[in-house]
Parts: sequence; structure tokens; C-alpha cells
Amino acid sequence: MPKSAQPLTVSDQDAPTLRRRTRSSSTHAGLAQRARIVLEAAVGLSNTEIAERVGCSRPTVIRWRSRYAAKGLAGLDDQPRSGRPRTVRRVEIVATTQQPPPQQLGITHWSTRSLARHLGVSRMTVARVWAEHDLTPWRVETFKFSTDPELQAKVEDLCRLYLDPPAGAVVLCVDDKPQVQALDRTAPTLPLRPGWRSGGPTTTSATV
Repeated sequence: MPKSAQPLTVSDQDAPTLRRRTRSSSTHAGLAQRARIVLEAAVGLSNTEIAERVGCSRPTVIRWRSRYAAKGLAGLDDQPRSGRPRTVRRVEIVATTQQPPPQQLGITHWSTRSLARHLGVSRMTVARVWAEHDLTPWRVETFKFSTDPELQAKVEDLCRLYLDPPAGAVVLCVDDKPQVQALDRTAPTLPLRPGWRSGGPTTTSATV
């Protein structure tokens, strides 16, 4: 049986935070694993036993035990990585996604590629941030209020008709026809770009 290591001392202030990290579904997987390592070490289990229970290597257990012993909870955070620093933060991607694209781009909403080019990051970085924050800029939800001054009276008449129709009456409901184009659009149309016509891009052909 593996020899038990010296129990790691965990303060009363840190213990609740560590337990929350192991149970929370929103906690980063790495942070949850480190918190579990520290809690298991506080019981007095050996590094080998902790590695088997947590599902990591023994050097990983030793590293995070040492970091917590030296710096407390701050020692469990991700360390700065070497290399090119990140020029665009996650908050900038989220904020830009929620704003309409510049007019000169000629697009109605952001795509992962267009936003990545605009901010100078990779497309996968944008896709990952969108997935984490449940952002779908291609979906636009709107609700229009009627300007008819008699709207309330008409709605009340319809509701009465459905709830208490006259004896022997037949109530029919007719929906809008989706194929009919609206005469007045609620949003301006984009101008045609050079080389495009109403049916799509123009093409030329040559006979050899």
C-alpha cells in the first residue's frame, strides 16, 4: 500500500472555495482538477493515490500541491504563457459581436471569419468564444407593434369570437401568405455590389 504523504494544510477560508470548484459545472476542468488534488492532499493521501483518484500523473499532483502550499488559491490559477501576447481579449470579441458590422464591409451580421479578420484573431478563437457565451449573430429576433389606433378593439373582438362564438357560427383563421413580399421593408436593403444582379453574380462565357 502506498505510503501516506504529509497532509496538506488547507485554510478554513479556502476549503469552501475548493469544494465549490469541484462541484460547479461552470468551473474550468483544470481548476476543478487542481481543487480536488488539494482537497485529497489535505486528507493525507499519497501522491500516487491522489493521481489514481483524480486521473492525472503523479508529477501533476506534486506540482499543484507545491503551488498551493506556496501561494494558496492564487497558485492554482493558470500561469502566463510565453510567446506572443493576446492582443484581443474575450470581452472585446463579445462586445464587437453584439455591434453591427461597419457599413463598408457590406454585411448584415458577423460571421466567424469576418469577425476574425476584423479583430486579427483566428476563426476558431471567435467560434470558441461564441459557443461559450451562446452568441448567434445570424439570428435576429424582433417584435413589431402595430400603429393601428383601433388595434385593441379589434383584438378584443377576435378574442370574444374565439372564446364565445355565436351559436352555429363557423370561425375560420387565415394566416399570412409567406410567399407574398412585403411592400414596405422594416430594414433597408443592401446595395448591389459590382458584378452582381438580382438573380446572383453575372457570368461571362466564351466560345472557342
